[in-house]
Amino acid sequence: MFSRMAKLATLVVGSLALAACGINSVPTAEEAAKAQWGNVESAMQRRHDLIPNLVAVAEAAAVSERDILTGVIEARSQAMGVNITTDDLSNPEEFERIRAAENQLTQAIGQFRTVVEQYPALQSNQNFRDLMVSLDESENLINTERVRYNEAAQNYNTIIRTFPDTIGANIIHGAEPLEYFDAEEGAADAPDVEFNQITGEDS
Repeated sequence: MFSRMAKLATLVVGSLALAACGINSVPTAEEAAKAQWGNVESAMQRRHDLIPNLVAVAEAAAVSERDILTGVIEARSQAMGVNITTDDLSNPEEFERIRAAENQLTQAIGQFRTVVEQYPALQSNQNFRDLMVSLDESENLINTERVRYNEAAQNYNTIIRTFPDTIGANIIHGAEPLEYFDAEEGAADAPDVEFNQITGEDS
């Protein structure tokens, strides 16, 4: 009888010890991923803040492609209108909304870049050049922070699926895997712009 109780006690203690492996490691990894997501949001916000100034300078330089300028502003507005909390990072549908909105903004900026290349006076504007440098820096920062977020999310996802941490992850925390921020193929490529369709002129 004593031997059976001792075995049961050992099993319980052993199970608790295994589960305890996930008590601290799971929330620690989750918080690291969520903190890194905050860096992604900050980098995206920096890009959002630059766009009105870029469009204003382009308008002041008499850039006539109103559809392109309007498209950038509308894409920015849509991207800023998608707000997800860190609790949504495990929700594929919510995560897809912000990923799609930011990719649409990236494509709109690609069109904008293609258009402004046709305006030498605008290219020579120091204020515009400074803004474009800041935009490039922002887009590079977004890419960097996305990679870091993916790494943090991968670490968390691995922990909650790996024995023995998976015991605590499921029993104690009810952990759900985090989504990854994957850009659409070709999202960073500037699309072709048919200027005759925009201006109404024959090619």
